[in-house]
Amino acid sequence: MIPTLDRYFERIGYGERVDPTVEVLRAIHRAHLLAIPYENFDVHLGRPLRLELERFYAKLVADRRGGWCYEMNGLLAWALEAIGFRVRMVSGTVGRDARGDRAEGNHLVLLIDLDQPWVADTGFGDGFLEPVPLVEGAFSQLGLPYRLERRGSRWLFHNQPWGGAAGFDFTTEPRALLDFSERCHELQTSPESSFVRATVCERFTPDAIVSLRGAVLRTTTADGPVDVVLTGRQAFERTVEDTFGLDAGLIGPLWPQIEARHEAWAAARAEASRPDAAATSRSISPSSERFQ
Repeated sequence: MIPTLDRYFERIGYGERVDPTVEVLRAIHRAHLLAIPYENFDVHLGRPLRLELERFYAKLVADRRGGWCYEMNGLLAWALEAIGFRVRMVSGTVGRDARGDRAEGNHLVLLIDLDQPWVADTGFGDGFLEPVPLVEGAFSQLGLPYRLERRGSRWLFHNQPWGGAAGFDFTTEPRALLDFSERCHELQTSPESSFVRATVCERFTPDAIVSLRGAVLRTTTADGPVDVVLTGRQAFERTVEDTFGLDAGLIGPLWPQIEARHEAWAAARAEASRPDAAATSRSISPSSERFQ
């Protein structure tokens, strides 16, 4: 399928100006996130994810699916460049403090060069809804607090307090999409990757971030998060279709493994909370786990 801006704009419901300005960047970034969910279901459906524009364009636009950072930001980068924006793909890293340099490039970030560099990121799931200038300091969106910090040659993005990951660091050096191929393969195949260990689906609404991590549905607003545990395949399929706009017939068969993982997690959590459990025991909620 040949990618076209018209079909992309139809997918995200965008029908306004098309010129390389801050106002258009904000509007397209917002429309993209309100229309296309972040999700990793293909990893669990056994469908390899490759860094090819035609493949993720067909998936996200024609098939009306969602995707993860390489797909979401890869698609946005293509669209912005086609409009006339100057786009830099840069290397982002989630969890560097815990995982070290081996985690380099486990996230793709975009810098858009206008009056100043702007950070665009439709591939973080529960990050920010609109792009922000590359300037140190705190900012708020949807009533949620975020922060950008400069540390030497790298920048740090601090996510809102209830996000699936605390944030990421990133460089400003330009990269090519294929530079992320090795990390993309690892994240969808390594048993240590949380993308392999758990399903995740997230989307923005005009006033909230809605996340489905395993069987836990979380709605986060300025008042904080509200979690609901889905019970039964029917509830899961209805949520996938009604809340995230995805094909329940395709995603629904994943429910038995999602349910089994949730029950195992709940049992481990209950065991760890026993008074005689080791003080060093640790449990990670499926609603907060994200990257490998």
